[in-house]
Amino acid sequence: MAFVPFIPLRVLSSYSMLEGAIDPKDFAKLAADRGVPAIAICDRNGLYGSVAFAKACFDGGVQPIVGTLLGVARGEDFGGEQAIDYLPLYAQDEAGYDNLCHLVSRAHLERPLELEPHIALGDLEGYTDGLIALTGASEGGLTRLYAGGQDKHAQTYADRLQTLFPDRLYVELARRGNKVEIAAEKGLLELAYDRGLPLVASNPANFADPHFHRAHDAMLCIASSHKMFEEDRPKTDKQAFVKSHPMMVDAFSDLPEALANTLVIAQRCAYAPPNRDPILPSLAGDIEGEARMLAEESRKGLNARLEAYDEMSAEDRKVYDDRLDYELGIINRMGFPGYFLIVADFIQWAKDNGIPVGPGRGSGAGSLVAWALTITGLDPIRLGLLFERFLNPERVSMPDFDIDFCETRRGEVIRYVQAKYGADHVAQIITFGKMKARAVLRDVGRILDFGYGRTDRLCKMIPNHPTDPWTLPRALNGSAEFKAEYHNDNDTKALIDLAMQLEGLPRNSSTHAAGVVIGDRPLEKLVPLYRDPRSDMPVTQFDMKYVESSGLVKFDFLGLKTLSVLQKAVDLLAKRGIDVDLDALVWDDPAVFQLLKQGNTVGVFQLESEGMRRTLTAVKPTKFEDIIALVSLYRPGPMDNIPLFGKRKAGEVAIEYPHPKLEGILEETYGIFVYQEQVMQAAQILAGYSLGDADILRRAMGKKNQTEMDSQRQRFIEGCAEVSGITASKANELFDLIDKFAGYGFNKSHAAAYALLAYQTAWLKAHYAEEFYAASMCFDMHQSEKLAVFVDDARRYPGREGGVIVAPPCINHSESEFTVERGDDGYAVRYALAGIRNVGEKAMRVIVAEREANGQFETLADMFDRLPQGSMNSRQLEGLIAAGALDGLEPDRGKLAANVPLLLATADAAMRERTSGQEALFGGDMAQTDTLRLKDAPEWTRAERMAKERENFGFYFSAHPVSAYREAASANGARSYVALMEGGAPAGGSTKAVMAAMVEAVNIGKTRKGKDFVRADFSDNTGQFSAACFEDGLVESFRKWAAEGTCILLNVELDSPSPDEPPRITVRGGRPLDGVVSNQRMLLTLQVAHQAALSELAACLVPGQPGFGEVLARLNGAEGQPLLSLGNDFKLGGDLADRLAEIDGLSDIKLVPKAGPRLHRAA
Repeated sequence: MAFVPFIPLRVLSSYSMLEGAIDPKDFAKLAADRGVPAIAICDRNGLYGSVAFAKACFDGGVQPIVGTLLGVARGEDFGGEQAIDYLPLYAQDEAGYDNLCHLVSRAHLERPLELEPHIALGDLEGYTDGLIALTGASEGGLTRLYAGGQDKHAQTYADRLQTLFPDRLYVELARRGNKVEIAAEKGLLELAYDRGLPLVASNPANFADPHFHRAHDAMLCIASSHKMFEEDRPKTDKQAFVKSHPMMVDAFSDLPEALANTLVIAQRCAYAPPNRDPILPSLAGDIEGEARMLAEESRKGLNARLEAYDEMSAEDRKVYDDRLDYELGIINRMGFPGYFLIVADFIQWAKDNGIPVGPGRGSGAGSLVAWALTITGLDPIRLGLLFERFLNPERVSMPDFDIDFCETRRGEVIRYVQAKYGADHVAQIITFGKMKARAVLRDVGRILDFGYGRTDRLCKMIPNHPTDPWTLPRALNGSAEFKAEYHNDNDTKALIDLAMQLEGLPRNSSTHAAGVVIGDRPLEKLVPLYRDPRSDMPVTQFDMKYVESSGLVKFDFLGLKTLSVLQKAVDLLAKRGIDVDLDALVWDDPAVFQLLKQGNTVGVFQLESEGMRRTLTAVKPTKFEDIIALVSLYRPGPMDNIPLFGKRKAGEVAIEYPHPKLEGILEETYGIFVYQEQVMQAAQILAGYSLGDADILRRAMGKKNQTEMDSQRQRFIEGCAEVSGITASKANELFDLIDKFAGYGFNKSHAAAYALLAYQTAWLKAHYAEEFYAASMCFDMHQSEKLAVFVDDARRYPGREGGVIVAPPCINHSESEFTVERGDDGYAVRYALAGIRNVGEKAMRVIVAEREANGQFETLADMFDRLPQGSMNSRQLEGLIAAGALDGLEPDRGKLAANVPLLLATADAAMRERTSGQEALFGGDMAQTDTLRLKDAPEWTRAERMAKERENFGFYFSAHPVSAYREAASANGARSYVALMEGGAPAGGSTKAVMAAMVEAVNIGKTRKGKDFVRADFSDNTGQFSAACFEDGLVESFRKWAAEGTCILLNVELDSPSPDEPPRITVRGGRPLDGVVSNQRMLLTLQVAHQAALSELAACLVPGQPGFGEVLARLNGAEGQPLLSLGNDFKLGGDLADRLAEIDGLSDIKLVPKAGPRLHRAA
């Protein structure tokens, strides 16, 4: 028999999630392996992978065929009122592709959510041009009808399909042992021969090779939440792989024409998804109108911006006008005026409607046009930001503004855009969640019934680095513990082997957090659409990479919590008559920079990590540009330059420039390359690059493309010689230096915009700390760990006795959210009722509304008589009692807790009386006199109160158990967790310290040598932490301490594996605080930077027991200086160490127990 090529037409990709298992990019290689000239992608109700598939095919010399397996509701006329069948459709041409997009979009957008995506058969009418249809194998309506003996319905159904697809309908046959297909084949053959319809052979495939069938079995179990051992689980068809031509010839030896027709279909379907130039709606009719409108709006906006400046010279004004004209010229020449107008329109709408908008993000802040249009909030000329970093005239690519909106109102802006351009012209962008190493291990462990504990232990052996995710093969090579488990246990090996086959495949789809596309026509005419069940807004089936190649322009609508916090703080200030315009703040406020120098930046945007707070205290920023630089430097790589940056700023090290001509651009960063813009300017100044070409150089350096780098190096050397008279050797040296910094230089435009938000939050904390804390806590209401941090930070606020007051929750004074209220001693943050666990924000709002409408609750009876219906259940009431919210009505929490049923019964009775219109039994209002008779109950002990508070706040609010031992702990040198974290540990070294903490939980593990070790959870009044203990003699003690919640004095060692992470704590010893006495001899060592600090130190040191407190100081803070003894008889303690840590000029403070003979004063 002559060779007849076979083309695989029914192949599902991995984007038929948890059903198909072939990456769209691997189709071309698969076709080459099978020796076929073409291959089709035919995903269920989707074209998700079609662009990536087509590109890979073109690159591999294979013809792509784009299709879909479309769900079609047959309808009662064809014997299946509820039946949804699947119809394979393939695009022949542009019209066919457009119809495919329309049909799959309709299947998702216009079906009831409880049903799988589909269309009605009638919906095909008018949308079949350019489409070839197959009748479908076992899932096709025609096949199912014949298999079910419904020949009459099958004939009628075939009539309809023939009408819809004249000369483009093929009768599909599959021979893989499927009962439905076997039962239907005779009827299908007769239908084809009677009507002259062409036959086509297929083998619907879910995976590439037969050996994958067990992994596919696992995939189906993951999708259906079954276990592999369950009999009723979905099972994989072992024939569902991409068969070779000889296998298909063997299966269809009696029907060679069915194989030959696969090639005919391939010849008829020569179309792939198109690459389109950007398509946008126009706000001015055409490109010329957009250019005029942009110029007018930009000049008007620039004038408004510059009015805020002091009188400007004609020369200075010309700088702005020239820059504006330059930018407008480039924007118009590149064809992007419409993009700027669209962005400016929705940003202006947001601002007009009181929705906070960020000052910029990414490189967009480098555009003067953007500033003039109020798209961004930073003057790029004032800050030296470059337009070419945003829009390079030498490299045509779309501009990309990332816009930050208030987190709580971002959706309103998107709705405005939908309303303006049409709901069908706007969509969000799909994202795909993939089965990564840990996730796929958990999935496979679950379906194999491996046990949660064993699976979790395996997962934790895989390093978890979000920016550098480890794969399972990498973990086998890089994690000795993981590798040992793999080789030493057959069950574990089977689990990991199976997981490795599934790793990297898509598991689910979701919506991009920010991406929105806007079209000039209904989007289904450009891309296929999908519907996220959690939203009524359409979503593109193409992800961010491929949606742009299809002609759609992405706009990023990002939600930034910081903007919500800032607006909330401004609203709180307005309640006490203070109007604040954060955009009008001056950038040289001394109070702000004092706060930064102190490292008092918990909750301050971009500056709140422990490492950054240590950096701030070391560098001591004094100007806005310093904040920009630190935001840029505080990242792996450039972080190594922070010490030199600080020393040069302080004048401790001379500022040096790589070349005298670079002084102008490196002066603000003390001679250090920090920004990508500085790299570009260096190439311009030294070698005569245009800024556009310099941006190309920067990108080449960042990508380390050697061919491009060699070409750029030669150009740089020649340019340096011509422009600056620099020798080739020096130019090479400069090129290497610039290349080094280009690899991790930061985008200054982005850093400046975020530095502005950091400054604004710091300003609020410096001047209106109560509003700052209340606003911040409102947006972390349900994260008790963060609330604990804020409460502790407020109470330790420097310069105030007792810090910022955080008043406890109160049913008569608290609102559902955190608020600020005035008391006898000034302003305080009032804890939110909804900040208590398990009470519910909605219920608390209802109670507060009742109180505000009808006055405070005067008694318990009054409160429970007035409680609105449904606002309180036993769990909520118990939470309020335990948190002390009812203390103002009845301070005995134990009694209240014992009477919860009575109180709720009272509320229910009062509610029934109100709804029935009856009065109380004696005709009076229960609120007038307290008629509640509460049964007696034991009052909670202090320990019980604290435990209940911990349970309902998520932390110890009023007092921590460790507080009872404060004096003894401090006398033994104990310092708080937060103080030690802020102090840090020496890079690459370790330091000793003492802590007082409560043991909360203990896990016992095994070292590699098989010995027991402890991993324990602790807490003190400043926070929670974990630490390991490898001391054999303490293992049983820790078990006991954890069971009893014992407070202990810990001897610990701090080390810092990474400067951007908090120090790691290792326990070296411990004993219960019950047995600790206050007579431990202590040694305090520290560095003193200047005379003023020494004077403050002297003022803090007070005499103590002779020989019990030695102080050693290194003057001038220099490593080479000796330690000088300041005396042996001081009263030392952890409280003192914490106070000294807040003094400017004192650093490296260490307080440890002292061993050896006592030292006494000389007689």
